[in-house]
Amino acid sequence: MAALRKEYLVVIIIIIISSASSSYLVCSQGQVLRVGFYSNSCPNAEAIVRRVVSEAAASDENTAPILLRLHFHDCFVQGCDGSILIENDDASSDERRADGHQGVRGFEIIERAKSEVEAACPNIVSCADIVALAARDAVLLAKGPSYEVETGRRDGLVSNVRMADGMPDVTDSIQTLKSKFFHKGLTDKDLVLLTAAHTIGTSACFFMEPRLYNFRGAPGISDPSINPVFLPELKSTCPQNGDVNVRLAMDRGSLHTFDKQILENIRGGFAVLQSDATLYQDAATRSVVDSYFGALNPFFGPSFEADFAVSMVRLGRTGVLTGSQGTIRRVCKSFN
Repeated sequence: MAALRKEYLVVIIIIIISSASSSYLVCSQGQVLRVGFYSNSCPNAEAIVRRVVSEAAASDENTAPILLRLHFHDCFVQGCDGSILIENDDASSDERRADGHQGVRGFEIIERAKSEVEAACPNIVSCADIVALAARDAVLLAKGPSYEVETGRRDGLVSNVRMADGMPDVTDSIQTLKSKFFHKGLTDKDLVLLTAAHTIGTSACFFMEPRLYNFRGAPGISDPSINPVFLPELKSTCPQNGDVNVRLAMDRGSLHTFDKQILENIRGGFAVLQSDATLYQDAATRSVVDSYFGALNPFFGPSFEADFAVSMVRLGRTGVLTGSQGTIRRVCKSFN
């Protein structure tokens, strides 16, 4: 009976993910963002990106969270247009230099994939699409769900550090986070699921200092939502006035595996980041978190993996350029 239920669950997850990703988005000027956009013009594009990502992951176990984060940061500023990749003549004005993008990496992996795609199909595939495809492949490498990526994005022509001022911050309140996501066309459920991408990867002690030693501007005070068992562990890893570059797993007990352990940690007061912890301090987002731990889950409740895939597709539709908008950059860091 258990085996039958498991098989039933797998079928449902596949159906849900297929339904989410096989749809298409009609953008301005009647242009379509769709799965398989390059099936005729550059049929090997996705395979090339997948191979480059796999090669990068073989030499750096942090590749998956790096590329997942790069996609999110690209989409959340001016939309999924690859603008975070651009290097201006004045480097200080680059979007990637914004405070909200601190620690974002993976640019060289995207450039490598772009170079190989260009060799096969010159001036066809956008950098923005390569970022989105690489994020999908990264999730799968971390044992997360496989989903189809809608393609057909064009690349942006503007890289401005000031445009990243509205990035979500680890010190944001839950209301601020909800507002920022709402203004990108994303829901409270998307907020929970995209935050759950923190199930893989690390953060620096730099982002922990206020939460551990100066919570809401009170010297010596720690965030009271931290489980008392967990607090000494965090302080040991990130001592006051210690090395702010020391890194710690964002998902306690599940650093390299994509799963819902991050949500279990949030429920129990074991969230590492303050912004993650706030998800359990609001009725709407708390309800979403709890929905993945109901008595009937995972057999008949919502699937975290399938819902995450849906939210990633929705994120990938944010502010896209299509048709005659934007351009196709031949080198992702350049305007050319």
